[in-house]
Amino acid sequence: MRIHRCLIVAGLAVSLASCQFDSAPNTIGGAAAGGLAGAGIGALVSGGNRGTGALIGAGVGALAGGAIGNYMDRQQADLRRNLAGTGIDVTRRGDNLIVDIPGDVTFATDSATIKPAFYGPLDSVAATLNQYTNTYIDVVGHTDNTGPADYNQRLSEARARSVADYINSRGVYAPRINIGGVGEAQPVASNATASGRQENRRVALTIRPNGQ
Repeated sequence: MRIHRCLIVAGLAVSLASCQFDSAPNTIGGAAAGGLAGAGIGALVSGGNRGTGALIGAGVGALAGGAIGNYMDRQQADLRRNLAGTGIDVTRRGDNLIVDIPGDVTFATDSATIKPAFYGPLDSVAATLNQYTNTYIDVVGHTDNTGPADYNQRLSEARARSVADYINSRGVYAPRINIGGVGEAQPVASNATASGRQENRRVALTIRPNGQ
């Protein structure tokens, strides 16, 4: 699959491979994001080289190889402490952190509008991301298989954008953020049960160190 990616450098929108910007955070369209084998968009980007020089110039530093593990350990511990009791799960995959945000507690059914009660937990996510600035954040929306696949694709993208826009509004530097949706393509549970479908309705943040 051909990969499209977008970068915003020093406030200028640079179009690569016919990628079109529609708002501040970077966007990888549903077709490209649908090819993901894992939980984040990072697998689509070769070499982790996405505007690194420009991001470092804007205060997003690179990590030396030996420092990555400790840096991500501390960030994971702070995220878990700040998000305790919110329903948001933080797990580790190699040097990446996966933050799973359950859609049923964040959004109303068939809606991409964040519930006001969830602003606080997302504020905690944003505050931690602002503390650990040497990372990229991939925001990926997922749905269950209820309804047409094309509708679910659009809903997954809209929910991811809502989360990305919110953390951007709380100070997370926009060029660090990539957005995509995979619709119903990557279930983590069976869609044959109500509880499984609930697990599949989610937004996942993959936090990746600059330096991989």
